[in-house]
Amino acid sequence: MYSLTGKSILVTGGTGSFGKAFVKRALEVLKPRRLVVFSRDELKQYEMAEQFSAPAMRYFIGDVRDESRLRRAMDGIDIVVHAAALKHVPIAEYNPFEAIKTNVIGAENVINVAIDQGIERVLALSTDKAANPINLYGATKLCSDKLFVAGNALSAGHKTRFAVVRYGNVVGSRGSVIPFFISRRHTGVLPITDARMTRFWITLEQGVDFVINCIGLMHGGEVFVPKIPSMNMMELAAAIAPECRTEIVGIRPGEKLHEVMVPEDDARTTVELPDRFVIQPATNWFEPDSYPEGKPVADGFSYSSDKNDHWLSRAELLKMIEPMIASAASKS
Repeated sequence: MYSLTGKSILVTGGTGSFGKAFVKRALEVLKPRRLVVFSRDELKQYEMAEQFSAPAMRYFIGDVRDESRLRRAMDGIDIVVHAAALKHVPIAEYNPFEAIKTNVIGAENVINVAIDQGIERVLALSTDKAANPINLYGATKLCSDKLFVAGNALSAGHKTRFAVVRYGNVVGSRGSVIPFFISRRHTGVLPITDARMTRFWITLEQGVDFVINCIGLMHGGEVFVPKIPSMNMMELAAAIAPECRTEIVGIRPGEKLHEVMVPEDDARTTVELPDRFVIQPATNWFEPDSYPEGKPVADGFSYSSDKNDHWLSRAELLKMIEPMIASAASKS
């Protein structure tokens, strides 16, 4: 298994929720030679530098749309974690060309520069919305996923390998419904789009550990999907604010009732491991026995939030979000 210890690592979008959690974990367990945060926002970088000032840390202002700046930032880097994206569904719908520039053209830039700079491994973060997408954000991330998988063919003869991690909603991340519900508890009413809605849930820490593990495990071309629990939105609301009533407001444009992380059409190339599914590329350059311990999933299989065999209980959710509730209570 590939070792990440002592490597030079760059994370795009490094001042976001995932980036900060990844930097914290990487400094603790990977002892990187260099750890580069690449992002656009100087204020967030300034604030992050106040929190993370280890000798290995570097902060690069830049945008994944800018290929030349990426080339400078990736000089001497071994591993790239690509987390930069425009992620807000309604904003992407209203600003489609901007989402394409960052999520698609930015992905192409990361791939080309990584090959040119001799990066060893690139792991791109995806989303459940990229599977059978119905909104522009999901469509751009599906396109990005395809680009990173195809990047392995583009890098033939070079050492760079690309893979993707796809997971569901992150507990407590910016824009998540959980902090929104917590902030609304004082109103006595929680808006619910649809009582039937379900979602996959993962903590930031679980997502970071999964990404680090997949970088060590990847051969190049895989889409890794963790096995994580689902929860119904009504159960989520009842756990966070049992004293509140709910108000059904209707599904927003581009929103699904349930999310899918392994579509049925990908089942024929998907293998199941104890803690994850691996969607393998249907190409002649990927070794079909790369995961001999993996069990092929049944024909017609799909991994969706409403058909999950692992459901999050109210008690489990409350344990996961206890720090968020305590923080909100201290500010009120």
